[in-house]
Amino acid sequence: MKDKKAQRIQTSILNAAEKKALVWLAERQPKWMSSDMLTAIGSLGAFLIGLGFYLASKNLDFLWLTIFGFFVNWYGDSLDGTLARVRKIERPIYGYYLDHTVDCINEMMMFLGIGLSSLMHLNIALLIMIAYFLITINVSVNAHLKSEFRLTYAKLGPTEFRIIAVILCLLLMYIPGATTWSVTAAVFGEQVLLQTMDIAGIAIFVILMLMYFVSIISDAMGYAKMDPKDKSQLKK
Repeated sequence: MKDKKAQRIQTSILNAAEKKALVWLAERQPKWMSSDMLTAIGSLGAFLIGLGFYLASKNLDFLWLTIFGFFVNWYGDSLDGTLARVRKIERPIYGYYLDHTVDCINEMMMFLGIGLSSLMHLNIALLIMIAYFLITINVSVNAHLKSEFRLTYAKLGPTEFRIIAVILCLLLMYIPGATTWSVTAAVFGEQVLLQTMDIAGIAIFVILMLMYFVSIISDAMGYAKMDPKDKSQLKK
């Protein structure tokens, strides 16, 4: 197997500032801290996010646990690869496998946490998770076919989505009636009660799916040029 690194494409709004902050943090990590330990810290953050969402059904103040979990998840998930690059101990094959496998497990914990709470219908949480996994699969396929690892869509990356989620948590806690407001909608002939987070979840799902379809159409057109039916069209 070739040890070929995929080019990281990161053009999010906060990318420049975040990259400087991560390098600064990586340079100041204790010697005993490893990339694998940071990956585990990121998973702990994901567990806290899901747990906070679930417990928020009993008391909205538990959303502070979710917010703390987002910070812990960012710290571990964003810093593990940076630490390896700063120390020049990268393991592209092992790191790629571990990072994406753990990311999927982390996302599952987050979405199940909010889906099993009273904040969002489980079906909507699962739809968002499916959309995320579809994008993840497309990113992985592109990393294999054209050595391009895209971390950003529409100027939004994982960090921006974490910030959006934190803002939603704060709105739920501090806007009166945010958790009690609801609207009834007909879904496949049945009346379904949709709350604030349900509406937000549907909006997020639609945005993710639009990003996904725009991406796969663009990718398919690019691959069609790389691999045309008429091989004589290939540049010599």
